[in-house]
Amino acid sequence: MIKQITNIDEIKYLTNTFHSKKKSVGFVPTMGALHAGHESLFKKSVSENDITVASIFVNRTQFNDADDYKNYPRTIENDLQVLEKTGVDVLFLPKHEEIYNDDYRYRIVENSLSKILCGSSRLGHFEGVLTIVLKLLNIVSPTKAYFGEKDYQQYLLIDGMCKALFMNVEIVSCAIIREKDGLAMSSRNLLLTHDERKIAPNFYKILRNAESTSLAKTQLERLGFQVDYIEDLYRRRFGAVFLGKVRLIDNVQI
Repeated sequence: MIKQITNIDEIKYLTNTFHSKKKSVGFVPTMGALHAGHESLFKKSVSENDITVASIFVNRTQFNDADDYKNYPRTIENDLQVLEKTGVDVLFLPKHEEIYNDDYRYRIVENSLSKILCGSSRLGHFEGVLTIVLKLLNIVSPTKAYFGEKDYQQYLLIDGMCKALFMNVEIVSCAIIREKDGLAMSSRNLLLTHDERKIAPNFYKILRNAESTSLAKTQLERLGFQVDYIEDLYRRRFGAVFLGKVRLIDNVQI
């Protein structure tokens, strides 16, 4: 049975014990509402490390919309089943008050990549992401930490932060896991209505097949998507759209 820990000192003691025994520690930080995309991260960590730790923490500081934070799906019973099935050894469930004992006075700020794409429309989002990831990495002290490529901008920022701060952890990127119809797996998919879910796969299809970003935007808007951005960077095409109240992101190699 998976070991559940809520206390920071306890998880630090446990992972330090693993390291003292020369055991590698894999870490997968999540916000819960786990799906097959998360499962792929867990399985990769389990295959590459002696011990795998996962965390579930819905990080308030990365939400620029209070309603988005309030409505974020929380499915702890299903999450525990996923963690057990994939062989995760330890679940870290920290409390907001303990993680942010400084009341978020100290935070990580990046002044370039974090200001474009998702960062241009979600003010403060990546400050919250980088701050919580740094805190969790310092607490867990993993050998490797795993992040999905659906949030490719986030992966680049986290990898860059760890290199800039000389952190002793390897950041591992993992391929996007998609539904059979192509929609990138995401916790937010649970918030789509039945009709929106039928339209949603067109996001990936158009992102992948449109000859230009402007054409992709036009085609998406014709189908009822509200486009935040479509941009080609880093040999990838990045996109963010709204379907109703649900914001979806994706990226494809070009």
